[in-house]
Amino acid sequence: MTTMNVSLPQPMKQWVEKQARSGRHSNASDYVRDLIRRDQDRAAKVARMQSLVMEGIDSGAGSRTMDELLGDARKQTPAS
Repeated sequence: MTTMNVSLPQPMKQWVEKQARSGRHSNASDYVRDLIRRDQDRAAKVARMQSLVMEGIDSGAGSRTMDELLGDARKQTPAS
């Protein structure tokens, strides 16, 4: 593993240290790695959603009516 030094304003440094002491993370580095992993996951989800939107746009106009689309969506949604 490589080392990276990051400069933080005092309030952010205190926040990171507090999170590390909370017990969820073993130290400040573990907390920062967790944040980065979460950001990577979020970015991947955004990219996937953008890809699906472009796929829909590229597929052109559909032939079903709004009522047909809504009916199909309701069939696929579990009852609450």
